[in-house]
This record gives sequence, C-alpha cells and structure tokens, in this order.
Amino acid sequence: MDMEDNQMLIEYKNVQINQQEQPILKEVNLQVYEKDLIFVYGRVGSGKSTLLKSIYYELPILEGEAKVLEYNLRKLKKKHIPHLRRSLGIVFQDFKLLTDRSVNDNLKFVLNATGKRTKAEVAFRISEVLKYVGMPNKGYKMPHELSGGEQQRIVIARALLNNPKILLADEPTGNLDPETGNDLMQLLHKISQEGTAVIMVTHNRGWAEAYPGRIVICDEGRLTEETSVTDEESTENLINEEPVEDLISEESTVDLTSEEPAADSTTPEFFEEQDNYNQTETDYRSDI
Repeated sequence: MDMEDNQMLIEYKNVQINQQEQPILKEVNLQVYEKDLIFVYGRVGSGKSTLLKSIYYELPILEGEAKVLEYNLRKLKKKHIPHLRRSLGIVFQDFKLLTDRSVNDNLKFVLNATGKRTKAEVAFRISEVLKYVGMPNKGYKMPHELSGGEQQRIVIARALLNNPKILLADEPTGNLDPETGNDLMQLLHKISQEGTAVIMVTHNRGWAEAYPGRIVICDEGRLTEETSVTDEESTENLINEEPVEDLISEESTVDLTSEEPAADSTTPEFFEEQDNYNQTETDYRSDI
C-alpha cells in the first residue's frame, strides 16, 4: 500500500497510556492511514484493548502527542468526545445488541440517538448497511433468531451507520466457527479496501497470513510492528480458528456506547448523555 496516497487518520508520538494511573503502554508510536487493515496481537493484559480504548477516548492520553482524525486527544474537551466517537465504528466479540427489539429497531435506536434524521432517511440508511453486510432481508428478525455470524454482521452494520473513517474491532471472530469467521474477515477486508481503516485485535495469526495488512504486537508495555503481509503473500486457504492460548485477548468490558471513562460500559448510556435520548438507565441495563 502506498501510504502517501492515503490520508493519515491516527498519529501517536511517544504516547503513554495508563489504566488507573498504571502505565500499560509506553512510548507508543503509531500512524494509521485510510485503507489500513491492522492486526493487533499480544498476550492477555498486554494492552491490546487499552490501545483501542485510547483511540475512542475511553482512556485519556496524558503523555506524548496523539491525534485521531482532526482531534488532538491531549486537548480534547468533554463536549467534543461524542463528535469523535461518531467518526468511529466499534465492533466487539459479544455483540451487545439490544435483545428486546428487532434488527431494524436496533439500528434505528442508534441513528435516532446520534442525529436528527427523517423517518425516510433512517429507513434508507438501515437498508444500505444491511445490504452491505449481506443481510438485506433480516431487518425484521430478533437477535436471538440469528446465528452468531449473523449477529456479528448486524454489529458491523451498526458500526457502519455513521460512515466511520476508522473501524475498531476487538476479537470480532473469537466466538465464531472457522468458516463463519473467515466470512467476517472477508467483510472487514472489503471495508478496509474501500477506504475505512480497520484496527482489529485478534489472537488468530492466520488472519494476518490470509489477508494483506499490517501486524502490530503489544508486548512488555511496548508496541512494535512486524513486516506487513502483501496481497501476493496472502492465501485463500480456510483459516484455522483454533485459539492460541497465549495470545487470547483480555475480555473487553467497554462498549461502543460508553461515554464517560468511569461509566458502566455494559450499557449504551452515552445515548442519554450526549444526545438526550429518552430512555432510563434501568431500561438500558435491561437491554443488554
């Protein structure tokens, strides 16, 4: 990939990222461009999810220089956090779909909460993203009526609703069988090829062998980059999805919908805080 032809979306220079005042990653230097597909590997507790959390400002950056899109994370004001997050899409392993409503209503919930749109605009955008992820006729289904792979496609559709420039994926294939996982990887690869940078935490080394992209390793508090896999070197073989024990990601507990760094991240509370969406915290908790 010729990075000079693509816009830089993320730039970290000598960044330190802390969790509860303890440094997890130090001297992080990272540049992310349009069309990047980045695989993030590392042992449990090595900082993979910490890196993602810093990008969407779940964890503030207190040292170094950090820029995501047009936002300087060292100077980011609270009122601008929702605007940053609307430019990102986030996909997690455990789906976090609202279980008491249909696929269409899950997507409608997000669109109504993140901007003013007409009913026609909402319906059109939902139709667009469902078609894009290969689920055009599943809008009426309830989450429990879908397979794991289908639910993950809906989660990706949800992440794409606001046309993000960056998609963050934390173990998106971890709960899927090999064939379904490979189908999801093809979709994520397609998304990156069409311009959205995809940063994916995974324990599956096979993905980086099968799909051209960059490889980043979290180890001993540092971030290092391995030699990238090119299109010519990638393979079309079905990927082995057996877990690699020492590379399994720490369980992510932060949802796309978390607004405050200290907030309960199991529920989409940020909708209420940043967009005045009228649903109580009790309702949010019952949704998950």
